[in-house]
Amino acid sequence: MANKNISMSTIKQIVKLKLQGIGKKRIANRLGISKNTVNVYLRALCKLGVPYGEMLKLSDFELDQLLHPPQQTIVNEKVQQLFDFFPEMERQLRRRGMTVARQFIEFKSRHPQGFGETAFYKYYNQWKRKVNPTMHIEHKVGDKMYVDYAGATLPYVEEGTGELMKAQVFVAILGWSQYTYVEAVADQTIEEFITGCENALYYFKGVPLAIVPDNLKSAVFKASRYEPLLNDNFRCFAEHYGTAILPARSRKPRDKAHVENMVKIAYQRIYTTIPEDQHFSLQALNQRIQQSLAGLNSSSLTGRKYSRADQWILEQPTLHPLAPTRFEMRKIKQVTVMKNGHVYLAEDQHYYSVPYELIGKKLRLQYSRSVVELFHKYTMVACHKRIKSAHTYTTESVHMPPQHQFVTEWNPRFFLDKAKQIDPEVENFIREVLARKTHPEQAYKSCMGILSFAKRVGNARLIKACRRAHQIGYYNYRTIEDILKKHLDKYEEDPDPVSMPLHDNIRGGKYYQ
Repeated sequence: MANKNISMSTIKQIVKLKLQGIGKKRIANRLGISKNTVNVYLRALCKLGVPYGEMLKLSDFELDQLLHPPQQTIVNEKVQQLFDFFPEMERQLRRRGMTVARQFIEFKSRHPQGFGETAFYKYYNQWKRKVNPTMHIEHKVGDKMYVDYAGATLPYVEEGTGELMKAQVFVAILGWSQYTYVEAVADQTIEEFITGCENALYYFKGVPLAIVPDNLKSAVFKASRYEPLLNDNFRCFAEHYGTAILPARSRKPRDKAHVENMVKIAYQRIYTTIPEDQHFSLQALNQRIQQSLAGLNSSSLTGRKYSRADQWILEQPTLHPLAPTRFEMRKIKQVTVMKNGHVYLAEDQHYYSVPYELIGKKLRLQYSRSVVELFHKYTMVACHKRIKSAHTYTTESVHMPPQHQFVTEWNPRFFLDKAKQIDPEVENFIREVLARKTHPEQAYKSCMGILSFAKRVGNARLIKACRRAHQIGYYNYRTIEDILKKHLDKYEEDPDPVSMPLHDNIRGGKYYQ
């Protein structure tokens, strides 16, 4: 074979020109290769015994396999011992705490005359590259953001208590530009994780097509090789910003090699800039991190003339715009609709209405700091502004049965206007009824009952009954009912009392002073 291999397309060109009857020298001149190379390949092709016409129908890969058939490696007994041991060793290495060094000790216990430690490591690395090759991931502009936590924590001082705490370090990186965001957070809860992801999007000034997290509980509710179940809030976060979630495979750090490598760089370029003898608040700690991060992103990449920030300037326009508002964390509960057409949010001790047709049904209640949403079989049936006043109701009139909808119009002004249409005397009495209740709603039924007497006995009698009840100072429905039932409204007001006559046998009031 020639000293320098040529491409399969050039070999096919040699074959085509040969079939046209062109000489070897002219073929070499036309293709820009030596005459010796043409001779070598034509002889090799002749030895194959395959007609030139059939060779032209082969793919480049098939032609290469004909010219360069795979060589069978002769493995001696000692090497075979290693290759038989490595598959079992690979399974053992998945156990927590297992090391290659311990596996070498196990190998030597089985094969005392086998290879030593140096050869063991050499052949293992060769075997591992062959059976588990590393795939190069080609990153696309604006495609993915990789996120993870650094293993090492950073100390900070809790401002409220002065207690020394350990901050988790959140890391995010854009795949194409390698532009990086780092933030210290209080813990790895879903709230802190989503906040870190959101802050990274605002730092990058855009949203990539997908976010690639590890299989941590904050992101993935249940890991799976084929269809992992995402945390509900993280899924809602992705929908809010119009991106997808692509969890990395379990125990496959190469799926997110960029962020794994960035964690190592963060140890070198960020952790080392924070003084060990000083402790900061979480906010001050993040300010120090941002200063180091700016230098990291603006410094040139190893062996290149551009920085991560230079690359980000090119990638940022390809990112999708941020959502108009920030994402609000949602909590989810299962609730049952009560007989009055409301559901109860125990955290606020508040009631929210739903369509009366759903009475007795189980609904999914999803709430954030500003809104309460209710779903029945994945369909939103009600949406309310969140109200945190305890023991009160938020009711939409359209949710109530037709015969009950008029009740939603009840308020103090409603009853006062109704009473004023009858007489100012009745209006004043209704005002007193309302004023004597802690919550006006407690008096609504009483007011409705009092006003109903206008139709039952007439305005005139109701006016007199209110006047008489006002004189004795009782303001409720029962008093008006008793006055009308006993016809006390028909009596004139009592005349002024007659003074007591003077008499010697009557001692008088002064006697007792």
